[in-house]
Amino acid sequence: MKSIPVLALLSLALSAAAEPALTIYNQNFAVVRDTVPLDLKAGANAVRYADATAQVEPDSVILRDPAGKHALQILEQNYRNDPVSEPLLLSLFEGKTIDFEKVRLKDNTQTSELIPGKIVRSGYVPGGANEQPIIEVNGKLQFTLPGQPLFPDLGSDTVLKPVFNWLLQSDAAGKFNAEVGYVTGGFDWSASYNLVSPEKGDLVDLVGWITMKNESGKTFENARIKLLAGDVNKIPPPQAAGFGGMRMRALPMAMNAAMADAVTEKAFDEFHLYSIARATTLHDRETKQVEFVHAEKMFAPTIYVYDGAEGYRFYGLNYDRGYGQSDNKKIIVQREFKNAETNQLGLALPKGKLRFYRRDDDGQLQFVGENEIDHTPRNETVRVTTGNSFDLVGERKQTDFKVDTADKWIDETFEIKLRNHKQDAPVEIRVVEHLYRWSNWEIKAKSDDFEKKDSQTIQFRIPVKPDEERTLTYTVHYSW
Repeated sequence: MKSIPVLALLSLALSAAAEPALTIYNQNFAVVRDTVPLDLKAGANAVRYADATAQVEPDSVILRDPAGKHALQILEQNYRNDPVSEPLLLSLFEGKTIDFEKVRLKDNTQTSELIPGKIVRSGYVPGGANEQPIIEVNGKLQFTLPGQPLFPDLGSDTVLKPVFNWLLQSDAAGKFNAEVGYVTGGFDWSASYNLVSPEKGDLVDLVGWITMKNESGKTFENARIKLLAGDVNKIPPPQAAGFGGMRMRALPMAMNAAMADAVTEKAFDEFHLYSIARATTLHDRETKQVEFVHAEKMFAPTIYVYDGAEGYRFYGLNYDRGYGQSDNKKIIVQREFKNAETNQLGLALPKGKLRFYRRDDDGQLQFVGENEIDHTPRNETVRVTTGNSFDLVGERKQTDFKVDTADKWIDETFEIKLRNHKQDAPVEIRVVEHLYRWSNWEIKAKSDDFEKKDSQTIQFRIPVKPDEERTLTYTVHYSW
């Protein structure tokens, strides 16, 4: 897995445009580029920025003048992420007396009373692990609030949302819009696919969706959004309450190319980048979906596989007669398609859920299974399991077993029966056999031809007509 520096991630989001920009990763984080209006004098300037997300990584901040006319340097950065709350305000008034409103209900009549109380201990603990407050009322201490606290004002040291306090050094006075970029949590995206099959046949339609989620605590209006697919190495940020006094410097960042008129995909570093051309608003706590792939009449044949000894593998010389015996009769159903332009695709497909539908004889869609696909490059084949066949049955049994430890050999014979109870559909069943007793083997006898898939796996392709039972036999000879 390749690691990308934070500065490289930020360069992906920064551009000369005025709109906010997002590059969302499918690992619960994003890179944000936004605009900060500045009115600076030459020298040091105190600037307050309170428009970041609630899950910003403070040490990832980069600030610059996109026009290149002002040289900016962040001499100090103080970050506070302790938004105003009742326990916090109580802590600001410790040692002072405030009014508490007590509401009473008597004879269906609601009355209120103001009770003065001195805040001995607020109970506030930074980070959320609050303690019981202690309030003095009429010379007596109590561990509960006597009513709803009524604060005189917010106080000068409170913040309504996360805020940066910067000490900026500017080489000249000027008023301009600066760019700020940072890494933040609270974003995620995923891909999902719907594959629709006709009642009969292997030409299908494929529709792919991108789903974006924003739980960052901030709404992005008319944002330019990009999505990066791939396994990016990302170190989780420390769970700290805040950072203060960090020295950082502003760096020039690379520009992005103009977006195309549709959702486009391109290779970026060792990953793939998807661009949504139309600016869109992504609200806080919103889930938004965009269609990004649509293929019609894609060839995706159905494959039937019988693996009667699934799960048994070669782990060393094995004399146990019963090893590999199973009563599995299920024949699994798979779909396979080539991700190529010749098959109406040819777009790098990010990992995601793939749902399967088939139209019945009334033209109505029926759900017939789902699975997941991994990141799939162009010209690679996708094969996924949709479930088990209802009308196909497999049966596997050992019919002979001989072992000679002196001459160092084992002979084993299997009989595999395949039954097709479909009334009008011939099928081909791929029978997978694992040669799990030893690394040296040879097929001494067989009823049908096979294909060697790897050093310990062979596969038979057996056609079975409707209402037919086919019997496959083979004998394997192991030696050591």
